[in-house]
Amino acid sequence: MQIVVAGQGYVGLPLAVRAAEVGHHVVGYDVDPHRVEQLAAGQSYVADVDSSRLRAVLDSGAYSATADAAALVGFDIAVITVPTPLRDGVPDLTYIESCARTLGEHLRPGATVVLESTTYPGTTEELLLPILEEVSGLKGGVDFLAGFSPERIGNKRWSFDGTPKLVSGIDAKSLDVIKGFYDGIFQTTVPVSGTKVAELAKLIENTFRFVNISMVNEMAMLAASLGVNIWEAIDAAATKPFGFTRFTPGPGVGGHCLPVDPMFLSWKAQQELGVPFRFAELAADVNRHMPDYVVRRLVEALNKSGMPIRGSRILLLGLTYKYNATDLRNSPSARVAELLIDLGAEVRGAEPNIPDGDDTKLNVLRVDASPDEVGAADAVVLLMDHPRFDLPMIEKCATYVLDCRNRLSGANVETL
Repeated sequence: MQIVVAGQGYVGLPLAVRAAEVGHHVVGYDVDPHRVEQLAAGQSYVADVDSSRLRAVLDSGAYSATADAAALVGFDIAVITVPTPLRDGVPDLTYIESCARTLGEHLRPGATVVLESTTYPGTTEELLLPILEEVSGLKGGVDFLAGFSPERIGNKRWSFDGTPKLVSGIDAKSLDVIKGFYDGIFQTTVPVSGTKVAELAKLIENTFRFVNISMVNEMAMLAASLGVNIWEAIDAAATKPFGFTRFTPGPGVGGHCLPVDPMFLSWKAQQELGVPFRFAELAADVNRHMPDYVVRRLVEALNKSGMPIRGSRILLLGLTYKYNATDLRNSPSARVAELLIDLGAEVRGAEPNIPDGDDTKLNVLRVDASPDEVGAADAVVLLMDHPRFDLPMIEKCATYVLDCRNRLSGANVETL
């Protein structure tokens, strides 16, 4: 089939490449010309897609990248994988709206449009569908098909195509076609009764993680005040073989999903029902203040050694929002750095997963985590324990370490 994947980021590119590998002709559409240039040159900027895989589908002719909307004509299925950020607590769906208008101009009878971008329940039927109908002059469920299938990026254990895929449609025929498409890409598809169910399911998945991480972060603060090792207590609780899921504390929640997605449901509940989503709002409040807690612990540690935070040389290790990631979006490290700079500290940051020259949105001097840098710091903060960090060297060379990941030991190390 002729497939369009609109948005070639961390969600769209893996889908586009996989669809090309299983035999579809895929157009990867993105409005960012720099991204398109990289893709056309066979250079992947997404960790889940090796450049060798990208070059293979380019060379076979099964995949092409473009910023020209004219190349979208004649598609059988178009999948929308554009960002859905929050702006001052309000969902920004302008990327979906713009993409829907572009696709609507090329929508033909019998074609299908699938939304994968995370959003609040009702978006597919209340926003996407009317725009497609208005622009194309066609009727959804009569002239064209549509549905929602939330993105699920894989992890170490579950590959992209091995992760079960939720699918839904605006009607039975839409569901049948959408399921058939994804059946050829994923090992397992899970159909649900409607698009609102699928939209809510995605928010449940991420809110579950968000709330539990927030809970254990707050417990970490309480445990430290009580003189209890939170990490040992979590390990002990995890010996229960049922009724418990292990979550661990850290400097805060970042990225493109966890700090954003639960707020979609919170906003929808407030706008449509006039009621708050208290769990999500409380979790957001806890995580917002985790960088403040990290800095407070660091200030207390330096004070104990008779050293003020002003003028101290602080080395932050791991600036991305999670372990071994290549993404700085909403990283709590940015807030940690900002607070330390405001207090007069000399802040440096080591992030081996982000090439020098990339926009880190951090006003810190980028350095390597070398023995000299680690040894010269008055304090080291391990924010993310990337595998490229030499942990034994850090233990040996650092004067003091605030370990937010419970990876280090020694008299010079304190855990969060």
